[in-house]
Amino acid sequence: MTTYDSRPDTYAHITEVRGLLLAVAADLTRRAHAHDLSKLASPEVEVFDRVTPRLRELEYGSEAYKASLAEMGTALTHHYAHNDHHPEHHPDGVQGMTLIQVVEMLCDWMAATKRHATGDIRRSIDLNAARFGYGEELKTLLLNTVAELERGALRHADTDIEAFRR
Repeated sequence: MTTYDSRPDTYAHITEVRGLLLAVAADLTRRAHAHDLSKLASPEVEVFDRVTPRLRELEYGSEAYKASLAEMGTALTHHYAHNDHHPEHHPDGVQGMTLIQVVEMLCDWMAATKRHATGDIRRSIDLNAARFGYGEELKTLLLNTVAELERGALRHADTDIEAFRR
């Protein structure tokens, strides 16, 4: 009777997971390079040139902020139509998004908070839960991811590999 050796099956599993993770990484890399490029050309650039300096001074979610967004009109409509990391791109909002799109959305939100004098990613996540209709599970997932990004998740990758080898 031969003894089962799990290593070939485990290597096959590792290879499958590696391939899927690399596909996610490739998509995120593509998104990183293409993020918001539509803002650099017409019909968006002219409106963003005019409105962005004012948005910096406004509190996110305030009535004045919402009025500035409304003023952006067709430029913002165009932006949402061409950038699927925005809930407004999808007929079902956040519920119509993929996890990869949500990651880009969160990174966008984190960067956007730095453009506002009163920017606070945790407050934005809370406000956006009401704005986009997502619940506590996604809110918690987003907050956990913010904490991980702030800690510098990539900084820990080498340590994790060394711990596995021990």
